[in-house]
Amino acid sequence: MAHFHIQNLTFSYPNAQHRTLDGVDLTVEKGEYVVLCGKSGSGKTTLLRHLKSVLTPYGSRSGAVLLDGQPLEQVSQHDQARRIGFVMQSPEDQIVTDKVWHELAFGLESLGEDPKAMRLRVAEMACYFGIQDWFHRDVETLSGGQKQLLNLASIMAMHPEVLILDEPTSQLDPIAASDFLNTVRKINLELGTTVILTEHRLEDIFPYADRVVMLEDGRVTANGSPRQVAQLLWRQESQLFAALPTPARVFYGAGGEGTCPMTVREGRGWLTGALENRPITVNEPESAPTLPETGDPALCLRQVWFRYEKDSPDVLRGVELTVPRGCIFAIVGGNGAGKTTTLKAACGICKPYRGQVEIFGKPLKRYRPGELYRGCAAMLPQDPKSLFVGKTLREDLEEMCRDSEQIQTVAQTCAVAGLLDSHPYDLSGGEQQRAALAKVLLTQPRLLFLDEPTKGMDCFFKGKFAKILQTLKSRGMTLVLVSHDVEFCAEYADLVSMFFDGQIVTTDTPRRFFGQNSFYTTAANRMSRCVFRNAVTADEVTALYRKNRGDGQ
Repeated sequence: MAHFHIQNLTFSYPNAQHRTLDGVDLTVEKGEYVVLCGKSGSGKTTLLRHLKSVLTPYGSRSGAVLLDGQPLEQVSQHDQARRIGFVMQSPEDQIVTDKVWHELAFGLESLGEDPKAMRLRVAEMACYFGIQDWFHRDVETLSGGQKQLLNLASIMAMHPEVLILDEPTSQLDPIAASDFLNTVRKINLELGTTVILTEHRLEDIFPYADRVVMLEDGRVTANGSPRQVAQLLWRQESQLFAALPTPARVFYGAGGEGTCPMTVREGRGWLTGALENRPITVNEPESAPTLPETGDPALCLRQVWFRYEKDSPDVLRGVELTVPRGCIFAIVGGNGAGKTTTLKAACGICKPYRGQVEIFGKPLKRYRPGELYRGCAAMLPQDPKSLFVGKTLREDLEEMCRDSEQIQTVAQTCAVAGLLDSHPYDLSGGEQQRAALAKVLLTQPRLLFLDEPTKGMDCFFKGKFAKILQTLKSRGMTLVLVSHDVEFCAEYADLVSMFFDGQIVTTDTPRRFFGQNSFYTTAANRMSRCVFRNAVTADEVTALYRKNRGDGQ
């Protein structure tokens, strides 16, 4: 019997001009690992929220959702809490207690479990997920990756039959994200838990899924094995092809023959085999970029030290950073390293107790608040919802600017012109990110700070978003972004810095930065380094393959 059977499910949000879900029919068998893909706003999160009654959004709905053959609304909230686990995008949205051990026990307490059995399950989960060392810590001291792992462990303590995850790694660094998704796969393989997951970062999940379901405009457009879906997207020349793992994109883009590789290991094997017995005449991408000039920088941090509390450890430990004008400058690093704090210190939100921040050659402390945040500097925070105060997106934008023509121009630039009459909280994660960017751009900054700007964005809009950034750059704007999206940074940044232990440890061009790293690098580089040097994007690997084949493929 199927775990979930979704029958002709149609749903519209209040006052929406189109259906978010449109006749969705889908069956999920027990023990399956199903990955749900699609553009931002395609209905993925809305569909997942219909699989647990307490999370079902308000709106107009028809169709049915069956759990083990029983209509979901007839399953008690107690049974749903026990049988269906749900991990949300933001770790902060789900944590309810102040201690790690209490968070692990909270769900079991709510279900009325026997204290003795509860202690055993909590101990078991702490050991299984490897969190014994921070069992007694305050939740607020955990990094984003640790908080998300704690959410997962807290849910698994209730022994759910189904685990639903909505963009669970959107705020995690690449290594933490890979570890988290490997844990989810382990749960599916070892415990037989049914997993339904939506994720824009497909490198670590697509190859291992039993089934991939593609949503577009609220409809199921593809449903099959990973290789079947990859081949279908390539044949249809679908925009969603760009969401596929790098090995698959390189294989099809280069006109590869044989079985399409899905993992880095398979991609490496195909690449070496296809070029076997052929001389490698070109082993590095052309025109290696040079460092931009740093004269007359837009931003300069000199020996910046900061801590949140007087007796707490330093978060920033003598940060030295120079950002040239008119460039896209990316900062990468692990969760909790201090990247976001650096942005906040640079724009005056956090005040360092030592060191100096200069913006366009002027010390930050000499700027008046109105002078700094109007026409000079602005910041797009990691949580876009923190910027929304209106009942509609239009109201939010009008708070910043009364010029309707300017609002329309910015809304079109950020691809939210069709969402102006929607409530900001009814938008998808990617749509909220674009809407927040539109609001920030209305202050007309010359220096823009972006904290995880591609969080929740699909690959299709990432390309559009990159064009927005490049357009802003061409107009003279300087952009400093903190990101866990190494693929995006490799392709579009001018400079990349690594943040570690409260400091910037290195700064270089993307090709040199990612080309010399073993783990903190792109899938394209890991796949091709056995043959090529410093190829860090799928397009670079594809181009080098074609040049060395020399046969027009």
